[in-house]
Amino acid sequence: MAGHSHAKNIMRHKAVVDAKRGKVFSKLSRYIIIAAKNGGGDPAMNLPLRYAIDKARAVSMPKDNIEKAIKRGTGELEGVSYDEIMYEGYGPGGVAVLVEVLTDNRNRTNGEIKKIFERANANVGVPGSVAYLFDRKGFFAIDATKYPDEDALMAIALEAGADDMKREGDMFEITTDPSNFSAVMEAIKKANIETVEAEVKYLSKMQKDIDVETGKKVVKFIDALDDHDDVQNVYTDANLTEEMTAESGQ
Repeated sequence: MAGHSHAKNIMRHKAVVDAKRGKVFSKLSRYIIIAAKNGGGDPAMNLPLRYAIDKARAVSMPKDNIEKAIKRGTGELEGVSYDEIMYEGYGPGGVAVLVEVLTDNRNRTNGEIKKIFERANANVGVPGSVAYLFDRKGFFAIDATKYPDEDALMAIALEAGADDMKREGDMFEITTDPSNFSAVMEAIKKANIETVEAEVKYLSKMQKDIDVETGKKVVKFIDALDDHDDVQNVYTDANLTEEMTAESGQ
């Protein structure tokens, strides 16, 4: 992965948070509901729930919304039941794509997601067809221009249990086993270091270089998936550059 940055691929999504705040809140509510349903309503004892709450707070989701979502997940409030689905497939240029979905209507969502793939001349694969190309990791992106002391930051991260830290351009990227995510997060917060991104996600083992025109098609495809109400996250092994993402307005 030398020379490739996972942080670059997520930077274009930052502006979307404000532009589609209502939709983001809806997606995060589902994320919280599922986490609470699977592991209980106490974030201290339920790490996925803690991740979900942290993610919601990062985009200024109201406390009341968060609490209601937790109660819906634990059954204290009536709510819709959601299924978790992972779609795997190949996008433009043969890039690998993982799509995390939470839906209350599996058949409807299945048809709609397949249509998005078809419109992009992409193909839905069978379970396991591309998942092996990714690792699930705790991931932190930190602005290196704000925290220039690389050695000090690395010491904080590794001491807390991180696996690795590297610099890519103006970003430090820290990766960790998901089980150590909270410990690393706490250590970073304690040192008063802000993160550009901090979450447990799928990272490609090897990013794929593509030409600019193909990249623009990949970005359009990912944006179409992101825009679907039931899609929580989209991951790709494509190495997306600023030139590829410029026309999407991200």
